[in-house]
Amino acid sequence: MSELFSPLTLRALTLRNRIGVAPMCQYSSTEGYANDWHFVHLGAFATGGAGLVICEATAVLPEGRISPADLGIWHDDHVPALRRITDFVQAQGSVAGIQLAHAGRKASTKRPWEGSGTVRPADGGWIVKGPSAIPFSPEYPQPEAMTHNEIRSVIDAFTAGARRACAAGFQVAEIHAAHGYLLNEFLSPLTNHRSDEYGGTFENRIRLTCEVSAAVRAVWPDEWPVFVRISATEWADGGWTVDDSVRLATRLAALGIDVIDTSSGGNVAHQQIEVHPGYQVPFASRIRREAGVATAAVGLITEAAQAEAIVANGDADLVLLARELLRNPRWPLDAAHALGTSGPWPNQYLRARKR
Repeated sequence: MSELFSPLTLRALTLRNRIGVAPMCQYSSTEGYANDWHFVHLGAFATGGAGLVICEATAVLPEGRISPADLGIWHDDHVPALRRITDFVQAQGSVAGIQLAHAGRKASTKRPWEGSGTVRPADGGWIVKGPSAIPFSPEYPQPEAMTHNEIRSVIDAFTAGARRACAAGFQVAEIHAAHGYLLNEFLSPLTNHRSDEYGGTFENRIRLTCEVSAAVRAVWPDEWPVFVRISATEWADGGWTVDDSVRLATRLAALGIDVIDTSSGGNVAHQQIEVHPGYQVPFASRIRREAGVATAAVGLITEAAQAEAIVANGDADLVLLARELLRNPRWPLDAAHALGTSGPWPNQYLRARKR
């Protein structure tokens, strides 16, 4: 019996296996609307056997987009196109999730294939906001420090975005507090130099993430789980640490957060990441063990045996893949064969199943 292909129950929701699709921005939207690209992109993962398909970072405010071409959920009109996607994903036996996001000081930038740098207001960009007026790098926009009213507006936007996500048929909501985006910026002493109740001490720096998490949990159906994605470490001296992540995860679990999606890095340009296969798994394992909350492991997980071991050893409850699934959207079906078990093949593809 493969542990990777065993069901995972979170609240009243059961995933058919422990393989999830990590959120991956496609930079292919106009005014925040999903389109055929998103439908085919996400639908392929559902037909490919993943238990959970998480939609890309979806902005809760237009100024929260990473680029002008990001998905959004700041308007009711965004719901129908997303509903088309979730209906298809669920019809294939997968669960549809969405990552609710605000890019903070890393907003208003170019799409990756257009080079790096700022999209200026005259070219369709906007003035960006963050906890403090500290840019990510010289190539990124100069942020303005957020006012109290703007912080409150962000909390309200996450709440409204969660309501719309529910109306769109998503059954998992993930709050993006990683990779140098807004909530991550507030968490870190390297990027949060505020002197009010949202800055300074650990308790103050985690306040916004906790308030957003509590607000989303309050409007999300009780029977469905809420995830929070964090950067477990900044890979930089004087920054956020794994010890901090354990403390935060303990708080989030007490607020009703069900899974800590454990990534790392992305908040400062001078980070020094020690990359190797499964390099972030120890973070997920420690948080799971010490904070007593379910975790998802992500990062250079490419082999079936590797993913199986992560779950079987109790390092994480769920394995999320990203680039490996871009290379092979049917990786779960191949992994099932490699592990000697049966994958959830669609009837239309049964003729191709390996024996």
